[in-house]
Amino acid sequence: MIFTVEEINRDTKLLPGVSLGYSLYNGCGSENLIRAAVEAVNGEDSKGCSGRVQALIGHSSSGVSEDINVILSALSIPQVSHLSTCACLSDKRLYPTFFRTVPSDRFQIIGLVQLMKYFDWRWVGIIYSRGLYSKTGTAEFTKEAKKEGICVEYTLPFSKTSEVKLAAIVETLRGSSSKVILLFLSLSFNKSFLSKIENYNITGKQWLGGESWITQVDLASVKRKNILQGAMGFALPQASIPGLAEFLLSFKPSDEPQSAIIKAMWEMFFDCSFSPSNTSTMCTGTEDLRTVSSDYTDVTHFRAENNVYKAVYLVAYALHALLQCKNGSNPTTGRPCVNKKEVQPELVLEHIKHVNFTTQNGAKVVFDENGDSVAQYDLVNWQIKEDGSVDIVNIGHYDTSLPKGEELKLKDNTNIVWGGNRNQVPRSVCREPCPPGTRKATNKFKPVCCFDCFECPEGTISNQSNSPDCLICPPELWPNEKKDKCLPKPTEYLSYKEIMGALLTGFGCVGVLLSLLTVIILFIHKETPIVRANNSELSFLLLFSLKLCFLCSLTFIGRPSEWSCMLRHTAFGITFVLCISCVLGKTIVVLMAFRATLPGSSVMKWFGPAQQRLSVLVFTLIQVVICILWLTINPPFPKKNMKYYKDKIILECALGSAVGFWAVLGYIGLLALLCFILAFLARKLPDSFNEAKLITFSMLIFSAVWITFIPAYVSSPGKFTVAVEIFAILASSFGLLVCIFFPKCYIIIFRPERNTKKHVMGKIPAITL
Repeated sequence: MIFTVEEINRDTKLLPGVSLGYSLYNGCGSENLIRAAVEAVNGEDSKGCSGRVQALIGHSSSGVSEDINVILSALSIPQVSHLSTCACLSDKRLYPTFFRTVPSDRFQIIGLVQLMKYFDWRWVGIIYSRGLYSKTGTAEFTKEAKKEGICVEYTLPFSKTSEVKLAAIVETLRGSSSKVILLFLSLSFNKSFLSKIENYNITGKQWLGGESWITQVDLASVKRKNILQGAMGFALPQASIPGLAEFLLSFKPSDEPQSAIIKAMWEMFFDCSFSPSNTSTMCTGTEDLRTVSSDYTDVTHFRAENNVYKAVYLVAYALHALLQCKNGSNPTTGRPCVNKKEVQPELVLEHIKHVNFTTQNGAKVVFDENGDSVAQYDLVNWQIKEDGSVDIVNIGHYDTSLPKGEELKLKDNTNIVWGGNRNQVPRSVCREPCPPGTRKATNKFKPVCCFDCFECPEGTISNQSNSPDCLICPPELWPNEKKDKCLPKPTEYLSYKEIMGALLTGFGCVGVLLSLLTVIILFIHKETPIVRANNSELSFLLLFSLKLCFLCSLTFIGRPSEWSCMLRHTAFGITFVLCISCVLGKTIVVLMAFRATLPGSSVMKWFGPAQQRLSVLVFTLIQVVICILWLTINPPFPKKNMKYYKDKIILECALGSAVGFWAVLGYIGLLALLCFILAFLARKLPDSFNEAKLITFSMLIFSAVWITFIPAYVSSPGKFTVAVEIFAILASSFGLLVCIFFPKCYIIIFRPERNTKKHVMGKIPAITL
């Protein structure tokens, strides 16, 4: 402070014609502090120097500054602290005259929270001490940490005298799961804490500190290496003050001959005495401070000293602005000019609020509405060597004047030493983040950081860590196995490539080949009695329709499309009606043929070949009309069925009009029933080879297949619905082919002796079905 006052008094531009004076008080002990405040109020010091104090610089302790300001604020005397950091002092309602050139702890606390957020330290412990600085800082940190999702596992008070509290701290440190510990202690409390905790084997922790102790290298020792190695925290920024180093090192007791403090310091540095003594040498007062290694003579870097430098300049610039006069008024306030004898503390206070200047060493000084200056910190890291010496390495900085989100910056390519002898950033979380595929749920019985993770329910995903909710996949998508992304659902339809599709295709092709083979056999032997006796024309038409029935089953296999959906149902309906119409025609022919053998009967002329063809055509055209109406009004169409299975899509043909579908099936069933009734009536006619028996049996199989088909079709899932329909088509087609034509082929090939007119027309015992 003396250096800065002398530098200002030498300046010809700042406060010309005015010299600053000062009184210095030892800041230790309440008596000195009360005396300083009283003398400031009375305007007279202990040496009889008159002149009211215009501003007070100090104290370093937040609690002491609070007490002082209670006295000074009533008299509007400005107080500027260089080291009182408690955020509580920013309350202008309680401390209206308080200013400081050191940043408020609020900024340091926000910086510590951002530091923990940067390294993802979400689970921390705090050790604090008695006093306004530590208690208020701890409460403020807990509140700010909660906003960022950082939880405090414990807050433990430390006392210099209480062994019980120390034991509780040791037990908690050993049993806690948090790896990061914030030491929110003043320097004196921290010295006491480290001296006691070093006797316990506390390792594996990452210690964080504040500006009150983080740069105090005298805290380091070999025994404390396991504790403080890798310690990290925010420090007041380094600064260069031109001329101060030379001023400090050239100081002599003769410069302040009346100062007992200077004499005591000199005797301690050089182990001498200004009074005759048998135990030490006499001090000459000419000793060289450059030969001494101490905190005082370490003048390579200045941190807190720069705040004192700015505080003195602050008062000087406020006085300078107050004493400005132009055209009879102050250019800053517009009020009448004030001479140096009229200066009052309340006027100085008013101008301090509006100062905005830069010191000779480049430090900018300006205050916000709370009397706080811009906060700038160095982020430092303790790197302790084997001999116990420590390097305080600057690894980054924190500057509140930068845009939001950019305040904290770490230096590139900086080697950081971590606590607990780790070679990477320590993890300190109560619970590891919930991985994708799970959701995060808070537990009301635990801190918010000790959440629970639950697997996403079926059909939902979470694609990021700590997702609060699981998202439902779109209808056409389904979660993968990890439930962290939605993938297209696999499609299911009856394919030619799968075993069931290939087997059904094979059976269909076999049916076509057997039908073709039967046609060839009957065509070669078309002049034989057994072929001629059973209406060869309708037989060949029936075989042709059976081939179509076998082929139409193939339209049900493969990926459904708009055309295949319309083709499969209409082709099936029309070919089966054609088939049943032929069977119905053959049955009527059998009945008519028997009636024609009766005396006087002329019935055959009413159902000759032309009538047979016409009946087949009419019956088939009725089905064609039904199908046309179905396709016109509401045809079948391809559909993605996503209701039956959750995890896959069934590609199927929707019926369109259910009435149309059941009309087609119903018409086929009606013709089959009519055919069965007529064939049943003709089963005991006296012909040796009565085809009505075979038709009756084939219609029984046909009816059984399609009656069974209905419930099976309704209840079968997915592609099995199509398989059931194909099976019904193939089974009924094979039933007709086998029951009606295989006995004929058997006789033609293996029993040619029975293929005679005499045998066909002969009488044989009746066969009961």
